[in-house]
Amino acid sequence: MARAFLIVLDSVGCGGAPDAAAFGDEGANTLLHIARACADGKAREGRSGPLFLPHLDRLGLGRAIELASGEQAPGLGARPEGLWGAATEVSQGKDTPSGHWELAGQPVPWDWTLFPDRQPAFPPELTEAICRLAGTEGILGNCHAAGLPVIARYCEEHRQSLWPICYTSADSVLQIAAHEEWFGLDRLIRLCEELAPILHSQRVGRVIARPFSGTCGATRRTPNRRDFAMAPPGPTLLDCVAEAGRATHAIGKIGDIFSMQGIGRLWKGASDADLFEHLVQLGGKAEEGSLTFANFVEFDTLYGHPRDVSGYARALERFDAALPRFFAQLRPGDLAIFTADHGNDPTWHGTEHTRERVPVLGYGPGAKSIGLCGFADVGASVARHLGLVLPGRGSSFL
Repeated sequence: MARAFLIVLDSVGCGGAPDAAAFGDEGANTLLHIARACADGKAREGRSGPLFLPHLDRLGLGRAIELASGEQAPGLGARPEGLWGAATEVSQGKDTPSGHWELAGQPVPWDWTLFPDRQPAFPPELTEAICRLAGTEGILGNCHAAGLPVIARYCEEHRQSLWPICYTSADSVLQIAAHEEWFGLDRLIRLCEELAPILHSQRVGRVIARPFSGTCGATRRTPNRRDFAMAPPGPTLLDCVAEAGRATHAIGKIGDIFSMQGIGRLWKGASDADLFEHLVQLGGKAEEGSLTFANFVEFDTLYGHPRDVSGYARALERFDAALPRFFAQLRPGDLAIFTADHGNDPTWHGTEHTRERVPVLGYGPGAKSIGLCGFADVGASVARHLGLVLPGRGSSFL
């Protein structure tokens, strides 16, 4: 019985979203601009030369970028040997839950609640709830911010007061940063878990615990992040596979994104390198007829948001170089789909995600162009490969 592996390279977009201008992102193209920076010698920290992604490119990555945006990426021009195309999102967001849910067959049918870009960003009743649940007299931040700068800005006040650092972004999210030792990791996780139902009832998509450690001036985020996301608006690909009695494996933050719905076993790690080892392991031992759904988040968190072009290029090249180990574990009849949930162009202004199409690359079916498709078509196609029918939106391209 065939197996399927759905692998999300978080934020690895390829430009060309038809509604990008509505999000302030017209012209954003994560992969194209990284490739151009590499070709122009502008991404040389820890690497050199053109962007080198031979395995993804042989699947059709260069063609997918050109299809999505009409632009040719330097160094990515191989003749495709895999399934290739590009997907367009219909959900009205450029956030993690929207992208993943739609890939799994459930576009978001509502508008997310967003916090205004001003200080204070949060309404008084929310601030009061945070203080009550945290047992503090106030909060720090209360603004739109990127995670590392806001932690650096408020670290000393946090150390002295033990007030949580609360911030948001252009996504529908409340993020709370706190020191694992000073504030307490369990206390932070409990605070976010108790806040989540309040925020979800207001259609705020996620509450994220952002623990950090170290001393002020030398802090670092720890791998103990937790996302408390709303449940998807209906049954997803994971539910479809689980209800058919098949095994489902979730690698990385898939469990958080889908509120553990339809997930049989969760595989976590301290880094994307750890998560890749889980992917290789499951390539060898995942059950017949199973679905493995993986998210590799560091492209987004470590390099996209901080606007680190060289780091993003290094991460892409490391991932690509490791792929032969995963491919070697796959069996005849298996399908591996590589895609993304949104963009995060590290050459773009600001620190937010970017509205983009995403590549869709397939290992297993042989050379095949699928053209432009929808995010939900990915889930429908994976279901069909497994001999199942995913109710709702989306048509199989297989």
